[in-house]
Amino acid sequence: MPETTTDIDTTLRVLRADFSQIVTRFVRAQVDVLTDISPDLLPLLDTLEDLLDGGKKLRPTFAYWGWRSAGGEEDGPILTASAALEFLQACALIHDDVMDGSDTRRGKPAAHRRLASMHRSRGYLGSSEDFGVGSAILLGDLCLSWSDELLMASGLDTAALTAAKPIFDEMRTELMAGQYLDLLEQVRGDYSLDSALKVARFKSAKYTVERPLHIGAAAAGAGPSHLERLSAFGIPLGEAFQLRDDMLGVFGDPQETGKPAGDDLREGKRTALVAIAWERADAFQRDLLRRHLGDPAITPSMVDALRDVLTATGARAAVEQMIDERTQACMSVIGGMDLDDATRAAFERLLVLATRRSA
Repeated sequence: MPETTTDIDTTLRVLRADFSQIVTRFVRAQVDVLTDISPDLLPLLDTLEDLLDGGKKLRPTFAYWGWRSAGGEEDGPILTASAALEFLQACALIHDDVMDGSDTRRGKPAAHRRLASMHRSRGYLGSSEDFGVGSAILLGDLCLSWSDELLMASGLDTAALTAAKPIFDEMRTELMAGQYLDLLEQVRGDYSLDSALKVARFKSAKYTVERPLHIGAAAAGAGPSHLERLSAFGIPLGEAFQLRDDMLGVFGDPQETGKPAGDDLREGKRTALVAIAWERADAFQRDLLRRHLGDPAITPSMVDALRDVLTATGARAAVEQMIDERTQACMSVIGGMDLDDATRAAFERLLVLATRRSA
C-alpha cells in the first residue's frame, strides 16, 4: 500500500528526533572527556549544543534513505552512522559564519559571536573578536574530528565502513574545496554564472544530497549503477536546494531563515541569482550592484533597492525556473528507480521539502 504524505512526514519527524538524540548523547559523552582536560572547555560544548538544537537534519536523512534505497534495514547502526553527518554540517556552519562575518545562525548568535561575548563578559585580555574567531575555528575543527569518530564507532560492520568511508572522505574534500572557491569568488568580484553554479555544487549541493545518499547506499552494498542513479537524482536536487537557499538569503523571512533580511547581499555572495542579474542589468543597475553588494554597512533601503534589481532584471524568475527544471529532472529519475513504497515516498517528499521552503 503506497505511503501517504502524512505517513512519510511522521517517519521523517521520527528520524529527525532519532538523529537529534544520537547527536546529543555523543556531545554529552564528551563532557567527561573535555572536563578531564579542563573545565574551561565546557563553553565550547554549550555553544555546540545550541547550534545542534535545530536544523532539518537533511544530510543524515538522505544518508538513511540512500541506505534504504539499496535494500538496507529500517534501523540499526545506520542511524548512528548517518548522524555523524550532523557534525560535518556543524563544522561547515561554524566556519562559514566566521568567513562571512555572520552575526546569527538559526536565530541565535553565531558561534564566534557567542564566544566573543563570553570573552567580553568575563573581562578577558585582548580582542574579543579575535578570541571568538579563533575559538570558533577550533570548535569547527573539533566537529570535523567528531564526525569521523561517530561514523567509525557507529556499529556498522567492516564491509559497510570500508565501502562508505572513501565517499565520506571525498565529500569532506569537496566541501572544503567549495568553501575556498566561495571565498575566492567574493574577492575576485566575479559575476560568472558558471562559477556561481560550481561553487553551489561543491560547497553545498553534493554534500547535502548526493554524497549522503552515496554513503548510505554504499554501506548497504550498492554497486556503481545504483550510485549513478542516485547521482542523477542527488545532483540536481542539491543544486535546487542551494538555489532555493540563495533565494532565501535575499528574499527570505528572518523568522524562517534565522538570518537577517538580505544577509547574502551584505556578505557579497556571488550566487547564481546575482550572476544572472549582473548579466541582464543596465548601467544604473550594475552600478548599484557594484557599489552595494558586499557592503557590511548596507542599509535596509539599499537592501530593498538591490532586491528590486534582482526582480526587475528577471533574475529572481530565472532562478525559480532553474529550480523547477531540476525538480522535474529529479521526478523523472525517481520514476525510473526500483524503490519500495516507503523509500519512493521519502524521495518524493524530500524533493518537496528541499526545494519548496518558505520564501
